[in-house]
Amino acid sequence: MSARPVETPSHPTPLDRGTLDALAHGTHRDPFGVLGRRDDGDGPYIRAVLPGAQGVEAVDARTGDSIGRLMEIENTGVFEGWVKGADPYRLKIAWPGTVQETEDPYSFGLLLGELDLHLLGESRHFELASALGANVMEFDGVAGVRFAVWAPNARRVAVVGDFNSWDKRRHPMRLRHPSGVWELFVPRIGPGERYKFAILGPDGAELPDKADPVAKSAESAPGTASVVAAPTAYEWTDDAWMAARSAKHLPDAPLSFYEVHLGSWMKDGRTVDWNFAIDKLVPYAAQMGFTHIELLPVAEHPFGGSWGYQPLGLFAPTGRYGKPEDFARFVNAAHAAGVGVVVDWVPAHFPTDPHGLYRFDGTPLYEHADPREGFHQDWNTAIYNFGRREVQNFLIASGLHWLEQFHVDGLRVDAVASMLYRDYSRKEGEWVPNHLGGRENLEAIGFLQHFNAVVRERVPGAMTIAEESTAWPGVTRSTTEGGLGFDYKWNMGWMHDTLNYMEQNPIYRSYNHDGITFGLVYAFSEKFVLPLSHDEVVHGKGSLIGKMPGDAWQKFANLRALYGLMWSHPGKKLLFMGGEIAQWSEWNHDAQIDWPALDDPNHAGVQRLIRDLNRIYVSEPSLYRRDCEEAGFRWVIGDDRANSVFAFRRHGADGDPPILVVANMTPVPRHGYRIGVPVAGRWSEIINTDSGLYGGSNVGNGGGLETTPVESHGEAQSLELSLPPLGVVALRAG
Repeated sequence: MSARPVETPSHPTPLDRGTLDALAHGTHRDPFGVLGRRDDGDGPYIRAVLPGAQGVEAVDARTGDSIGRLMEIENTGVFEGWVKGADPYRLKIAWPGTVQETEDPYSFGLLLGELDLHLLGESRHFELASALGANVMEFDGVAGVRFAVWAPNARRVAVVGDFNSWDKRRHPMRLRHPSGVWELFVPRIGPGERYKFAILGPDGAELPDKADPVAKSAESAPGTASVVAAPTAYEWTDDAWMAARSAKHLPDAPLSFYEVHLGSWMKDGRTVDWNFAIDKLVPYAAQMGFTHIELLPVAEHPFGGSWGYQPLGLFAPTGRYGKPEDFARFVNAAHAAGVGVVVDWVPAHFPTDPHGLYRFDGTPLYEHADPREGFHQDWNTAIYNFGRREVQNFLIASGLHWLEQFHVDGLRVDAVASMLYRDYSRKEGEWVPNHLGGRENLEAIGFLQHFNAVVRERVPGAMTIAEESTAWPGVTRSTTEGGLGFDYKWNMGWMHDTLNYMEQNPIYRSYNHDGITFGLVYAFSEKFVLPLSHDEVVHGKGSLIGKMPGDAWQKFANLRALYGLMWSHPGKKLLFMGGEIAQWSEWNHDAQIDWPALDDPNHAGVQRLIRDLNRIYVSEPSLYRRDCEEAGFRWVIGDDRANSVFAFRRHGADGDPPILVVANMTPVPRHGYRIGVPVAGRWSEIINTDSGLYGGSNVGNGGGLETTPVESHGEAQSLELSLPPLGVVALRAG
């Protein structure tokens, strides 16, 4: 039958009142069942929801000729009308003050392929951001953006943004059963568009508009919209780095992390962004000899005062510092300078901001329903439901996104202890035991093991590092051996014990001697990083130098001795920004490091010491090659409580000259202090924290000593040393 004349004012088969009202109010559950080009037996017609339009005409997509006019039904914003032919068409929409010509989103077929849906259904889609979220693409030869979001319990999901005046009626999405994923292709839009998802919960209640959980870009706070990102087109030039980095991350390699909060590192009168970091931070870290920059979380987060530890955009570098491609340029520049990049990653919990993941589709989708499992009382955040496969897939895909798309060299996983224990920071009756009746979070354990196993398989050479503050066994043991599978673990026990010892007046250190020695009891039970992190210089804890006892001279000497001990102790190194210049003030995330302090020679001396410690650390294999083996460490003097003196040796592989480290933790110089050594001949003094170069008193051993054939400490040869006050010296055989 031929089509009706286009001039006819009559409509195709009338919609029932319920359907019309649902379309008019944006609550229809199956928009593809009623919108787009249709045929009720009398001929083709088109139906569209365009509230606010003053007129709508359908035109042939090739010729631009009119094929029919759509008329509005009862001022509802729903337009329909008979059309000619079955060729591709566009809608010519007269808006107040402008005319828009575009393809009809409801003229396109299914978007996500069977493989995507299969992997999503099995929760094994580790390239999640390529399937869900906003992806710029061509569909049937038309450029636009495919939107997709997981919201299995929603009654309706619509995409809203600047492109449709944030009108939830304009772009309702199609549900793909049984995956729970909603999809829609919006033609003729592209990168830079802001958007969110407008969701009706299962009870029909309208939720606050939700940001995209897998958005690859987001607008800067205080804005909360997601942003359509440009397709990944960054041209990496770090092939040599990526090919060689596995060896740089092994337990027998030197690792020295410079922990940085970019927004408060340096202001310098410029906008703090990734370009600034390329110009300033990368060369500074390289000059200081750090092997890696470790960034506090750079995933998008709504509240700057959380420092990134309450993120909502786990796939999006924060818009505070630029676009995703700018972050990629930063990583590439760091690699070109010989510096790796580690980012802090937070899969433990998330904030409950209404635009975020919390009750995303009107149900506890990402979090536990029971607050005894799903709410973190300390941080007022929601806890991920690690027992849900889709949540595990979401988190693992996030971690892989940073490693694969941005060439990040490692993830430092935050708050692991809070994940491992169901009773973490909870009183009796405030937590739910596991199915065996215990306190272990078996689902979180399984997630961490799965995450680390996938990273090993897909991104060989990348590191995962656990911030885990308890004695949980096997954090760095392989998953095949029943461990959690991390490469390294922060040694929080070493940090607490060492700082507690250093804070003591030297008069009382003899009573706290175990604060230094106890850490060696368990030093090789895991592969450790020694952290002096941001956590130790906030919330009223003061700065590192502020913790040191004594007058100003003694404070600087104590801090230099702390660093001397740390860099010679088994374990990789991490220092938070500002510690390297001994700034007096506590870290303030709204300010910057106290760079003017470097005008004082004492502060400049500490900075010079850190640079030299890093240089010596990476050039002396005995200081790192057996970091994780008992054979790499030997106590020489661990019981001189009366003098607060410690002496130990570090050993590398066969042929590496041993290094003797001696610490005098009192302000009294000690001359003629004899220590046995295993190698006769000259021992060169490679570090002395009391050197005048660092602001010290220059008590030392003149650059080195010859052994004498006097038995001491079970050795036939010995050295007669001068130990500087509150100082650490290290001597190498040869």
